[in-house]
Amino acid sequence: MNIKITGSGSYIPTEVVSNIDFAQHTFLNDDGTPFPYPNDVVAQKFLEITGIHERRYVTDDLCTSDIALIAAEKAIEDAKIDRETLDYIILAHNFGDVKKGAIQSDILPSLATRVKHGLKIKNPKCVAYDILFGCPGWVEGVIQAYAFIKAGMAKKCLVIGAETLSRVVDLHDRDSMIYSDGAGATIVEASDDEGGILAHETASFTYDEAYYLFFGNSFNKDHDPDVRYIKMHGRKIYEFALSNVPKAMASCLEKSGVPIEKVKKVLIHQANEKMDEAIIHRFFKQYKQSPPEGIMPMSIHKLGNSSVATVPTLFDLMMKGKLENQELSKGDVIIFASVGSGMNINAMVYKI
Repeated sequence: MNIKITGSGSYIPTEVVSNIDFAQHTFLNDDGTPFPYPNDVVAQKFLEITGIHERRYVTDDLCTSDIALIAAEKAIEDAKIDRETLDYIILAHNFGDVKKGAIQSDILPSLATRVKHGLKIKNPKCVAYDILFGCPGWVEGVIQAYAFIKAGMAKKCLVIGAETLSRVVDLHDRDSMIYSDGAGATIVEASDDEGGILAHETASFTYDEAYYLFFGNSFNKDHDPDVRYIKMHGRKIYEFALSNVPKAMASCLEKSGVPIEKVKKVLIHQANEKMDEAIIHRFFKQYKQSPPEGIMPMSIHKLGNSSVATVPTLFDLMMKGKLENQELSKGDVIIFASVGSGMNINAMVYKI
């Protein structure tokens, strides 16, 4: 028995926000002092580091569970399954439903429950739950689905990664320009077809690294100190990812028994172009090789960093032939990899 992704779907929000749209923002240092240079310089430096030209935000009427439902519907349709046969709905996010202008996260009921309700599934044995695992949440959800199916506890699982980071960013923090919104979903099920999940690897680094990403106050000292926003220690995350992600990817590949030469693509969390490029070079350096041209597809330039949604969205775009000069074919071996708050890292070797 093999365990495969048999369908995928995604939701890319309609609101396009370019770097120019941040021209009127007042960016501050973490001590509240103003930047010593104008916003056009901020935008140029930001582009050089991250590779992000624009990002997508949801419209005011949508929340994370809404876009998760849209992606889920598409994945179910793509897999051509009866939704009543789903055994699990696993929804990875980090902040729940945050309505436009709200200062509270809403996760009662869970977002997975809301999606199941929206799908109008009557089967009570379809278990719906959320996971909070940082940006690697969707990959971890697929690994959990794999474990359920392998153990005979399930046959079909719906795994979703969805986030609306635009609702939890500090507009006075330059890092807010990185984040975006989006949703990606997949059906994972037992299959007689060859291929599927060949190996996986997960690790949580918490001794020193737990608070590299955290909720903190606005850099604007006049703002309510009880309202918190997503914050990060960017340099520490960069160094951590560069040191640990390539090792996890290599360990996972070794478990799979697949030689590095057989890897067609590496679908890595779209966090930061410079960081992802450094990771892929460090990964191939372990094999005394340079990464082949085009092996690492990128969506961050136009979609930004949508956390748990980046990897499943990237996968769906490639499976549907919607990413320029990038495609996946039956029999291709790919590596999924992600790093994020926790600090958590995971990787998965998969054969299309």
